[in-house]
Amino acid sequence: MSRLGDLIRTERIRAKLTPKQVAKKCGVAESYLVAVEKGTKIIADDQARRILKAIGLREQTEADFSLDDIAATVDLATVASPTAKTVTAPRPRPVEPEAELVASTGGRAPSGSKNVSTDTEEKGVGGSIWLDALTSVLKHVPVMNAIMKPIDHRLLPIVSGKIEGANPDKVFYYLVPDDSMRGFRIHQGDLALIVPAHSPIDGAIMLVEYNSHRFLRKVKKLADFTVILQSFDKEYDAETAQVNECTFIGRAAKLEVTL
Repeated sequence: MSRLGDLIRTERIRAKLTPKQVAKKCGVAESYLVAVEKGTKIIADDQARRILKAIGLREQTEADFSLDDIAATVDLATVASPTAKTVTAPRPRPVEPEAELVASTGGRAPSGSKNVSTDTEEKGVGGSIWLDALTSVLKHVPVMNAIMKPIDHRLLPIVSGKIEGANPDKVFYYLVPDDSMRGFRIHQGDLALIVPAHSPIDGAIMLVEYNSHRFLRKVKKLADFTVILQSFDKEYDAETAQVNECTFIGRAAKLEVTL
């Protein structure tokens, strides 16, 4: 089953629509729609969007993810709810008085009445499976500058509820402000992914506050509650500090470099 076909089928079931109903809404054959859902027919992106819009899925979600973002990262087979595995035909609905009036006027709705199906399509289906799944799949991770103000963000996948083994809300990127660590292959403008760690980690590159300054340093632990904070710009440098005089913000788990 293709991603788009799986998405169409999942959202159709979510909206409690049959293939025949969706096909009629979109002006396509029911057999064609079924084949698309099974993945035996290739469907163009623009046509898939029209079908999804007819079902009620909005093209842009509240989390600012587009369908393209989602389809590139989410495996629908792993997030579809158990109740969405079989199609149940909708129960017959009682005829509303307004519907009887429309029938009696030859299919013309009386003036001032609302087009119920159009209103429903424009509003979209609340509680879409995408909105339910996104928070457990992707995270907007902020990019912080030297004074710890967010200036941008990056999308990172969440694995088993964590990013690099940490709470997704606690990780962030640190925009490297200078070349003081270039001897350790970290240059100005690089993005270091910082994972919370409030104690010194021997051999790790950590974001540290010391003497009212915040910087990345390679940490070397000593036995007497002291650490060596190592840097390497044009030449190697090291500064010895007491652990209780330092604030350890986190360790650099990954580095993103722009070429």
